[in-house]
Amino acid sequence: QVQLVESGGGSVQAGGSLRLSCAASGRAPSNYAMGWFRRAPGQEREFVAAVSRSGSSTSYADFVKGRFTISRDNGKNTVYLQMNGLKPEDTAVYYCAARLFVMGVSNYDYWGQGTQVTVCA
Repeated sequence: QVQLVESGGGSVQAGGSLRLSCAASGRAPSNYAMGWFRRAPGQEREFVAAVSRSGSSTSYADFVKGRFTISRDNGKNTVYLQMNGLKPEDTAVYYCAARLFVMGVSNYDYWGQGTQVTVCA
Protein backbone atom coordinates (compact mmCIF):
# COMPACT_ATOMS: atom_id res chain seq x y z
CA GLN A 1 0.00 0.00 0.00
CA VAL A 2 1.25 3.48 -0.91
CA GLN A 3 -0.28 6.74 0.28
CA LEU A 4 0.04 9.87 -1.83
CA VAL A 5 -0.59 13.46 -0.73
CA GLU A 6 -0.46 16.34 -3.20
CA SER A 7 0.19 19.98 -2.36
CA GLY A 8 1.10 23.21 -4.09
CA GLY A 9 -2.05 23.94 -6.03
CA GLY A 10 -3.64 27.37 -6.14
CA SER A 11 -4.66 30.25 -8.36
CA VAL A 12 -2.29 32.00 -10.74
CA GLN A 13 -2.44 34.41 -13.64
CA ALA A 14 -1.91 33.14 -17.16
CA GLY A 15 1.80 32.90 -17.90
CA GLY A 16 2.61 32.23 -14.27
CA SER A 17 4.14 29.21 -12.56
CA LEU A 18 3.29 26.70 -9.87
CA ARG A 19 5.13 23.71 -8.44
CA LEU A 20 3.09 20.74 -7.30
CA SER A 21 4.49 18.24 -4.83
CA CYS A 22 3.42 14.69 -4.08
CA ALA A 23 4.63 13.05 -0.89
CA ALA A 24 4.60 9.26 -0.91
CA SER A 25 4.56 7.01 2.11
CA GLY A 26 3.99 3.35 2.85
CA ARG A 27 5.47 0.26 1.31
CA ALA A 28 8.66 0.91 -0.74
CA PRO A 29 7.64 4.06 -2.66
CA SER A 30 10.88 3.90 -4.65
CA ASN A 31 9.56 0.74 -6.38
CA TYR A 32 6.94 2.83 -8.12
CA ALA A 33 7.02 4.92 -11.21
CA MET A 34 5.09 8.12 -10.64
CA GLY A 35 2.71 10.11 -12.76
CA TRP A 36 0.63 13.28 -12.79
CA PHE A 37 -2.85 13.39 -14.25
CA ARG A 38 -5.51 16.07 -14.37
CA ARG A 39 -9.26 16.37 -14.68
CA ALA A 40 -10.84 19.57 -15.92
CA PRO A 41 -14.51 20.30 -15.17
CA GLY A 42 -16.76 18.14 -17.31
CA GLN A 43 -13.85 16.28 -18.88
CA GLU A 44 -12.19 12.91 -18.52
CA ARG A 45 -9.05 12.52 -16.47
CA GLU A 46 -5.97 12.77 -18.70
CA PHE A 47 -2.30 11.91 -18.47
CA VAL A 48 0.09 14.81 -17.93
CA ALA A 49 3.56 13.42 -17.16
CA ALA A 50 5.39 10.42 -15.73
CA VAL A 51 8.81 9.67 -14.27
CA SER A 52 10.62 6.38 -13.86
CA ARG A 53 11.63 4.88 -10.53
CA SER A 54 15.15 6.27 -10.78
CA GLY A 55 14.07 9.60 -12.23
CA SER A 56 16.23 9.11 -15.31
CA SER A 57 13.30 8.74 -17.75
CA THR A 58 10.32 11.01 -18.21
CA SER A 59 7.29 11.18 -20.46
CA TYR A 60 4.94 14.08 -21.21
CA ALA A 61 1.63 14.72 -22.88
CA ASP A 62 2.07 16.84 -25.99
CA PHE A 63 0.09 19.73 -24.56
CA VAL A 64 2.62 20.28 -21.70
CA LYS A 65 5.91 19.60 -23.46
CA GLY A 66 8.30 22.48 -22.98
CA ARG A 67 6.19 23.99 -20.19
CA PHE A 68 5.97 21.33 -17.44
CA THR A 69 8.79 19.34 -15.84
CA ILE A 70 8.36 16.23 -13.70
CA SER A 71 11.06 15.16 -11.27
CA ARG A 72 11.47 13.11 -8.14
CA ASP A 73 13.61 13.03 -5.02
CA ASN A 74 13.73 9.45 -3.77
CA GLY A 75 15.50 10.51 -0.59
CA LYS A 76 12.41 12.54 0.29
CA ASN A 77 9.89 10.18 -1.36
CA THR A 78 8.53 13.19 -3.21
CA VAL A 79 7.59 13.84 -6.82
CA TYR A 80 7.31 17.32 -8.29
CA LEU A 81 5.56 18.90 -11.23
CA GLN A 82 7.00 22.28 -12.16
CA MET A 83 4.46 24.11 -14.29
CA ASN A 84 5.57 27.18 -16.24
CA GLY A 85 3.75 29.24 -18.83
CA LEU A 86 0.38 28.27 -17.41
CA LYS A 87 -2.70 28.75 -19.57
CA PRO A 88 -6.38 28.99 -18.59
CA GLU A 89 -6.92 25.58 -20.21
CA ASP A 90 -4.53 24.08 -17.63
CA THR A 91 -7.20 24.68 -14.98
CA ALA A 92 -8.01 21.31 -13.43
CA VAL A 93 -7.66 19.11 -10.41
CA TYR A 94 -4.20 17.54 -10.58
CA TYR A 95 -3.64 14.04 -9.26
CA CYS A 96 -0.47 12.20 -8.35
CA ALA A 97 -0.37 8.46 -9.02
CA ALA A 98 1.96 5.51 -8.46
CA ARG A 99 2.46 2.53 -10.75
CA LEU A 100 4.49 -0.48 -9.72
CA PHE A 101 7.87 -0.71 -11.49
CA VAL A 102 7.19 0.66 -15.00
CA MET A 103 5.98 4.13 -15.94
CA GLY A 104 3.15 4.56 -18.40
CA VAL A 105 0.12 6.65 -19.33
CA SER A 106 -2.45 4.42 -17.63
CA ASN A 107 -3.01 1.51 -15.21
CA TYR A 108 -1.76 3.24 -12.09
CA ASP A 109 -2.17 1.47 -8.78
CA TYR A 110 -2.52 4.28 -6.23
CA TRP A 111 -3.89 7.81 -6.38
CA GLY A 112 -3.75 10.94 -4.31
CA GLN A 113 -6.74 13.07 -3.43
CA GLY A 114 -5.90 15.82 -5.92
CA THR A 115 -5.01 19.50 -5.75
CA GLN A 116 -6.82 22.30 -7.56
CA VAL A 117 -4.98 24.48 -10.06
CA THR A 118 -6.81 27.52 -11.41
CA VAL A 119 -5.30 29.73 -14.11
CA CYS A 120 -6.93 33.10 -14.66
CA ALA A 121 -6.83 34.85 -18.02
